Amino acid sequence: MKSSTMVRCPQLPSPSRFSIFTTRTQICFPRKLFFCRSRRDESFSLRVVPQNLIAAEKEEAKAVLTLFLRKQGLTNAVAARTINKSDLFIDHLISRLHSVHKSRYLVGRELTTLEIRDALNPYLETLFEEYGEFLVDLVQNFPTQPVKESSEENFQKETVKERSVAPISIPTATLDPKKLKALGRVSDIVPAGKLPPHITYLIELGMELGLIKTVIRKFPAFAYYSLDRKIKPFIEFLIDLGVPKSEIPIILSKRPQLCGISLSENVIPTMKFLEGLGVDKKQWAKVIYRFPALLTYSRPKLTTTVDFLYEMGLSAESVGKILTRFPHIIGYSVEEKLRPTAEYFRSLGVDVAVLLTRCPQTFGLSVETHLKPMADFFLERGYSMTDVGTMISRYGALCTFSLAKNLIPKWDFFLTMCYPKSELVKFPQYFGYSLEERIKPRYAIVAESGVRLLLNQMLSLSEDEFDKVLKKKLKKMVSD
Repeated sequence: MKSSTMVRCPQLPSPSRFSIFTTRTQICFPRKLFFCRSRRDESFSLRVVPQNLIAAEKEEAKAVLTLFLRKQGLTNAVAARTINKSDLFIDHLISRLHSVHKSRYLVGRELTTLEIRDALNPYLETLFEEYGEFLVDLVQNFPTQPVKESSEENFQKETVKERSVAPISIPTATLDPKKLKALGRVSDIVPAGKLPPHITYLIELGMELGLIKTVIRKFPAFAYYSLDRKIKPFIEFLIDLGVPKSEIPIILSKRPQLCGISLSENVIPTMKFLEGLGVDKKQWAKVIYRFPALLTYSRPKLTTTVDFLYEMGLSAESVGKILTRFPHIIGYSVEEKLRPTAEYFRSLGVDVAVLLTRCPQTFGLSVETHLKPMADFFLERGYSMTDVGTMISRYGALCTFSLAKNLIPKWDFFLTMCYPKSELVKFPQYFGYSLEERIKPRYAIVAESGVRLLLNQMLSLSEDEFDKVLKKKLKKMVSD
């Protein structure tokens, strides 16, 4: 990817507005992007998110962006320079992250590294599809963009006011002719003054016009799918499987190509094939929602991944459970992702078959940017390779946690408690509990009472069981 001083006027799927002039276009973005909008709750803001958490998430977002830029061909040095000038763009990514996972923040739940990556990568891919070599300029200059000379003719005017989406004019310089033609089908008004039937149908289904346009910019062919022969039959098929209507817009946005695939010749045979590999046919609604792309893979691709799982020592039953619970694993390259990750885990003494069964999502993590830094974190604190392997075997989710916002602060607090380091080898699940809502309150009670509880007892017991054990320990102390 080459850097350029001229940036095409971007149209970001964010709460920004465009001011249009006759001879010049200035793209204006709000300076403060830390807010999330919702039709249901306008009051949510980042004031409810701790600043230390925001800082940690920024580091995670920078790591995701760095890897993405390197995958597009940038050298480490160029990627690093770009990141150094990306503060406002990183703010924008965090704002988007909080909007996507708003419900999680409202209840005080932290996102894992994997969840942050999964939320941001598709968005970055969409931007790259749209801007190509201009993405670096967009990242560095966000939100202030260079002014690009153009005439009013260079813009496609909105003819329909989008529901719940601020009207945004689309610079034609940004889109290729195919995308412009496809978007025209979405915006064109039929003689009766209504939207085209397929667009009306999708909107009535709950898919906002803004999302439909985003899908078409990503996959223009979607605009040409027949309502009666393509879109409607597939959606009715999903409903018959038990997919809630509220989830169908999400499925279509993830994999619009599904509407263009024959149900009788491709989708249903693929599902039967996967059922033969162990996918629970009663769980298809959840499987498709989790990873709709599963139904678009060829049989050789499906077989290659399943053969690898058998090679790792998994039983047929375990393979079926993995494909049902975590179908994303089919999307990983065996030779470039799964096998190298398995080899690294084995070097730590981890039982790969057990880890795949318990926590298959760990095999989607990068060895260099996630797994090795996590292992080094514990090695630098006096644990052996065997200890690290044992911890991962017992609690695979440990690999998915952020160093900055999870492992480090919880380790620092662990040092203030009177537990030997070996307790973490026995109970690595410690890192899965909330520091503020579980660990600190429970330890304060234990410390005040003067009793001694194992780390496992202190954290894993329910409130009632915790009280019973505490009273029992206190009674024993008094009698002694």
